[in-house]
Amino acid sequence: MAKQFKPETLCVQAGWTPKKGEPRVLPIYQSTTFKYETSEQMARLFDLEESGYFYTRLQNPTNDAVAAKIAALEGGVAGMLTSSGQAANFYAIFNICQAGDHFVCSSAIYGGTFNLFGVTMKKLGIEVTFVSPDASEEEISAAFRPNTKALFGETISNPSLEVLDIEKFARIAHSHGVPLIVDNTFPTPINCRPFEWGADIVVHSTTKYMDGHATSVGGCIVDSGKFDWDAHADKFPGLCTPDESYHGLTYTKAFGKMAYITKATAQLMRDLGSIQSPQNSFLLNLGLETLHLRMPQHCKNAQAVAEYLSKNDKVAWVNYCGLPGNKYYELAQKYMPNGSCGVISFGLKGGREISIKFMDSLKLAAIVTHVADARTCVLHPASHTHRQLSDEQLLEAGVRPDLIRFSVGIENADDIIADIEQALNA
Repeated sequence: MAKQFKPETLCVQAGWTPKKGEPRVLPIYQSTTFKYETSEQMARLFDLEESGYFYTRLQNPTNDAVAAKIAALEGGVAGMLTSSGQAANFYAIFNICQAGDHFVCSSAIYGGTFNLFGVTMKKLGIEVTFVSPDASEEEISAAFRPNTKALFGETISNPSLEVLDIEKFARIAHSHGVPLIVDNTFPTPINCRPFEWGADIVVHSTTKYMDGHATSVGGCIVDSGKFDWDAHADKFPGLCTPDESYHGLTYTKAFGKMAYITKATAQLMRDLGSIQSPQNSFLLNLGLETLHLRMPQHCKNAQAVAEYLSKNDKVAWVNYCGLPGNKYYELAQKYMPNGSCGVISFGLKGGREISIKFMDSLKLAAIVTHVADARTCVLHPASHTHRQLSDEQLLEAGVRPDLIRFSVGIENADDIIADIEQALNA
């Protein structure tokens, strides 16, 4: 389906193709288990000798249809839903890294991911080196070690809104024989398709624009199917050598381009179980059906708000890659010519205290721990999401102490700006 249809059509049509007499709308398979006629049929499923459903922790028809839709949107070969964006990030790395391994990561990433990679995965024996996404190819390459297994970055970083030079990162990763994993949550495949620029694996927090209505936490991993694991077999024994927990099956030999996602499903999901619930997948699918309509509106509104803020004398600075003077304007034009996302960051003259007073005065925009929602929302990362970080760590993660993260919704732009104006005056 991905070949003949454009993204707008895929949003509505991909993933679920009903046959004669089947429901037109994707059904919720709200069942943990699936029936078979013989013991032999079940045995073949457990040996991965044929595909089918037997237990929702591994796979579920509702989940698979939605994962297939997201994979089609990204132009990948396969996808897997997870219970959250954090789970997707963890699985994406853990699928190819084990104790004693190392990976390199852009320092401009979401605070939760920064902590997952830098603190929690370290406890599992997996080391990470953080590099500035703006560093030179030589500097980033210098962070690689013989045991480095991946390079990771965010298309648009949350909340610092730095734009990743995907081609540069892909070049570096491939020169070291490892895949580039890109978190494409903020632009979504409507505005950016990292596989077209050399990325190998894409992850999403589907909680954000894909769901779009703040109803369901979720994540997704999509594999491009392009990375040649066997060409670097010594680096990826998990994919290229027999898995004893499946009678010595080798993923690359048995599943070809589907090796990475099959291992993530059959091994990691089997053992760690961070599944998306079918009910949440159903809600996510409803969100995906209008993603192509909502993203242009978010971007149009955010552009208007960013332009208003950049002309206001109470505002110290504005960061939005749609503004011509922005540091990332050129990169954004290259990778996201139709718009980036609806998230803006800015600071007010007077710093942290004034920022908090401004936020408390907003009426339309709600203070919530969320972003990329149909409704306009606002957050002060230094005192909310990133409050565990010192001022030094905040700056390393690209978060100024006065940074206000403003997620522009799909309301009328004039109403959003009026709300900002009254709060600035207050």
